[in-house]
Amino acid sequence: MTAIEAIDILLSHEHGNRESRRFSVGVKTSRLVPMKTIEGFDFSFQPSLDRSRVLALAQLDFVERGDVVHLLGPPGTGKSHLATALGVEAVRAGKRVYRASLAEVIDMLVRAERDGRLPEKLRFFNRNSLLIVDEIGYLPVTPGGANLFFQLVNSRYEKGAMILTSNRGFAEWGEVFGDPVVATALLDRLLHHAIVIQIEGASYRLRAHTDLVPEHTRTIATINPPPPPRRRGRPPKERPIDHRLG
Repeated sequence: MTAIEAIDILLSHEHGNRESRRFSVGVKTSRLVPMKTIEGFDFSFQPSLDRSRVLALAQLDFVERGDVVHLLGPPGTGKSHLATALGVEAVRAGKRVYRASLAEVIDMLVRAERDGRLPEKLRFFNRNSLLIVDEIGYLPVTPGGANLFFQLVNSRYEKGAMILTSNRGFAEWGEVFGDPVVATALLDRLLHHAIVIQIEGASYRLRAHTDLVPEHTRTIATINPPPPPRRRGRPPKERPIDHRLG
């Protein structure tokens, strides 16, 4: 081995160690612990989920476009796993990521507003290329929280990508946020550049204890799909009815 070859090997090892440390620190600071991966997801347990769509999302084009990914489904169907795994892929690609539940995000915003630091906290969230907001609909939103979350969403609109997970359909967001007007304004922005993935099926966590779950709770109703986009411009002209046709 020549001196140049030895140096090349040492530099390669050093680069690998640095990347490993960067990735490890990035996963922790992004709050993606415990870490999940796409490879670790059992697609065979959720046949309603299109694996090719998930793998396409893992290419992170939606992050570059600033799109919003909605993962909808009953509890335990793998929404948080997939959201975390996509966040891990973004960290691996060198992007800044932050993950928190909706309750945690609103709590941080409420405290920041009380301390007069709301603009600073919004900048903190917006420094991340990908913001993951988990568990929308699991806990009630505190008074004023819907307005603060709207300010965050509005500040990221068409600028930064998001992944949202929820066990509630879009038609129920007025109830979730306690304000139908704010919920409509949120959806107006969150569905403009959106990718909606709906997961149907039983709980992945309870797969080993299916016999202990009451039969009537094993099949969970499908979450309502998003409403069709509103048409812009003039409505289409009605075609005259040809009474000669049967």
